[in-house]
Parts: sequence; structure tokens; C-alpha cells
Amino acid sequence: MPAEVLDPRRVELLLERCRLEVADGTLPSAQVAVHHRGREYAYETFGDATPATRYVLQSAGRPIVAGVVWKLISDGILDITRTVGSYIPEFASNGKHMVTVEQVLTHVAGFPLAPLAYPQMLDREKRLEAFAKWRLVYPPGTELQYHLTSAAWVIGELCERLTGAPIADYLREVLTGPLGLDSIEIGPPVERQGDVAPFLRIDAGTDAEPNPWGPWYLSRPEILAAGEPSHSLVSTARDLAGWYQALMSSSLWRREVVADATRIRVRLPITGERGGTASVPANQALFVSVAGDDGLSRAFLPTTGSPATFGHGGAPCQIGFADPVTGLSVAFLTNGYPTTGYEQGRVGRNRITNIANLAADLFSASRKPGEGYR
Repeated sequence: MPAEVLDPRRVELLLERCRLEVADGTLPSAQVAVHHRGREYAYETFGDATPATRYVLQSAGRPIVAGVVWKLISDGILDITRTVGSYIPEFASNGKHMVTVEQVLTHVAGFPLAPLAYPQMLDREKRLEAFAKWRLVYPPGTELQYHLTSAAWVIGELCERLTGAPIADYLREVLTGPLGLDSIEIGPPVERQGDVAPFLRIDAGTDAEPNPWGPWYLSRPEILAAGEPSHSLVSTARDLAGWYQALMSSSLWRREVVADATRIRVRLPITGERGGTASVPANQALFVSVAGDDGLSRAFLPTTGSPATFGHGGAPCQIGFADPVTGLSVAFLTNGYPTTGYEQGRVGRNRITNIANLAADLFSASRKPGEGYR
């Protein structure tokens, strides 16, 4: 069987693995999509949801925001070597004048937990006031800590400064609209959230209350609608997998820009606040993670794909990724959250590791023993 043809037996094995996560009562619902070189090979929804159900992507939405940035670079209007302050003067205070756009995109900028509360986040002037107050907690470039919401707010402002359009509008009008990926949306208004899967607890027997500062804060419709760019995205698994296909092939992006955006720029261990995730090595590209070829296990990326595999995971245990070598893209989404918001127990880690690796290995049987990736 040619290497570019998926093995239907392996596809069914992946679907059955996802099906079991709902059938045994662990997850209330899940969606999985498998695309390969422009073709959809599988799209299934399990549990209390429909194929039209959209899920809150959490950090699995970062590659969508990355695509916005890559488009700005492709169009020649964003230079990531410049400082953020050269584009957004309000940002260049409290020592942040040295921070570059590239450092923001690779989570080494030095302001990982800079606050921006609701409802202040709704007002652009309030957001800019917050930028001015933010302070560095480490010298830029010296540590890798996920800038959980702060980086995306900066990216959103860069988009608006350079295009005149808020990032949610720009994404829809310039990218997802022309691509026909209509389920993807940043900050859906409350009245359009009827098709968004509600957050459901999978450990309801515990006496603990959900962590209000973790992923659960997006369970409030008004905060989801506020549109923090890198977490309040919603999508079906079909359109998320389709987005990755577009990143790998669409003429909306210059091919050399995508290649440069998905090369590893930072190799550091993840430190700091990350929702209880154990510190692991990270290969960071421009707002996406990359598998790399160093043989180390990485959070939320498969180990069975090529070293060029890129993507991102998100709470509680969602994942999307693409392998440019094989042309494969996969998305797995769910709305089953533990009280902590992050599924970091043995069951949760096994779930996402097994699903990701089964997905990345859908046609590996076609390679001869010992044959590597080209």
C-alpha cells in the first residue's frame, strides 16, 4: 500500500479508541476528525453531541491564532524581529521596550501571567492600559513559560493595528470565511453559543469546586463571548482538522513563511504556572509546538509522527496537529473537564497520548521496517 494512503483498519482503531472514552462513561462527548492531503477520511461524534456541535478549544486554539500571525507575515505587514513597542507604544513601559514580537510568539517574553480581567478585557482602551501596567518577571528570552492569555491579547492588538480589524473579524473575513471553515469563531456572542458543548464535570463526586482561574472560567457564556483570542475559540473537530490542512497547503499563506514559522526556535523546559502540567521539554515555533527529532516525550504531541509534526493541545485533554511530511491532520475535542480543569491524572494522560499516537500512526504500516521519514 502506498505510503500516502491511510490504512482503514488503523482509522477504525483510532475511532474505537475515542468511542470507548465516551462509552465507558468517562467523557460526556467527543469529536474526532482525520484529514489527509485535502480529503476527509473520518469525522465522528460520540456521546451527547452532534456533528454540528462546537467545542471550546482552550489552548488547542493557538494554532488558529498562529495562522493569523503567519498571514500578517505573508502579507509583509508584520516583522517579528521588531519590538512590540514599535507597533504598540503603550506596551513599551516597565522595561518591556526590549520585548520582540518573536519572543511573545515563543512564550519567552517575560510576562507570562500578566493580568487582564473581565469585564476590562471588553474595552480596547482598558486593554491598552493593562499593557502599560504589565511588568517583566524574568529577562526576555531566558525562560519558557506559557503566556496563557497575555501573548494572545498582544497578538490581537497587533492584528488590529496592522489591519484595522479586530482579530475575530479579521480571522473570519480573511481566513476562515474564504476557506469555508465557518464553525471556527473567536468569542461567539452569547446568543450564538447554543451549539457550543457545555463544560461538564467528569469527577462530580468530589466536594471541591472548579478552579475559577483555570479553564473553567470560560464556562461562563459572557466570558467566552469576551473573546480572549487564544482560548475562547470554538470549532468542530472537522474544521480544526481542516484548518491544519489549509496551513499546509492553502495559497492564503506563503509556503516559505509557513516553513519558517514551524521551525523550532526555542528549546527549553516549560516552567512556571501551567495548570499542574509536569515540566517537559518544549520545542517552540511561532505560537505552535513542534515534535522535533530529539526523541523526548512531549505534552500534547504524538511521538509516532515525523519530527516536523506541529500543533497544540488544550484543556482538558484536547489536541490538534498536522504532519507536513505525511499530509495528515487530526483533531480530538471533548467537553469533559475534571474539577482542576486539566486532565493530568493517569487516565487523562493515557487518553491523549494513546489517541495522538494512534492518529499519527494511521499509515505507518506502509513503510518498510527501519524506513524513516523523508
